[in-house]
Amino acid sequence: MQTTRSHTGALVGGTLLIAFGMLSLANQFFRGFNWGFLWPFIVIGVGVLFFAAMFAGGKQAAGLAIPGTIVSGVGLVLLIQNITHHWESMSYFWTLIILFVGMGIYIMGAYSNDMGQKQSGVRVMKVGLTLFIIFGVFFEMVFSSFGNLVFPILLILLGAYLVLNRSGLLNRHKEDTSSDSLPPVS
Repeated sequence: MQTTRSHTGALVGGTLLIAFGMLSLANQFFRGFNWGFLWPFIVIGVGVLFFAAMFAGGKQAAGLAIPGTIVSGVGLVLLIQNITHHWESMSYFWTLIILFVGMGIYIMGAYSNDMGQKQSGVRVMKVGLTLFIIFGVFFEMVFSSFGNLVFPILLILLGAYLVLNRSGLLNRHKEDTSSDSLPPVS
């Protein structure tokens, strides 16, 4: 078993060295190319290497699906952000890591034929997706161009409510309506 691990480690390490060497060599020949667009693919590639190690190691290495999905998923998100230049999404991007962990658990369960792990993976993915939606809506509403109007208006309405409630103007209206319905005390 130790021999298989050392062969897998050498395979992954050697592949990484070859990839970085090829990128460095390509950078020498193609100086005008925008390499800033390429770097998320390197992150995705490292994640794919975890899956290659998982398949090389057999069912015993099924746990490599978790770091594989995390690293590949982070690389994919970084690629999307690099294309769209929507870096504000980093404020809620962390919730996707929970989703990626769930995906990794699900893949690990599917690869090792463990139904309990697959179900656990689905539950974790639901939590990650729910948090992504909640935080995404909140931060996009607060920091987007739509939020530039809505957020100040909500602050004004909340402030007006607090001022009116504290000054008693809202309470007087309640007292006036409640005293109309009560009979006079004799």
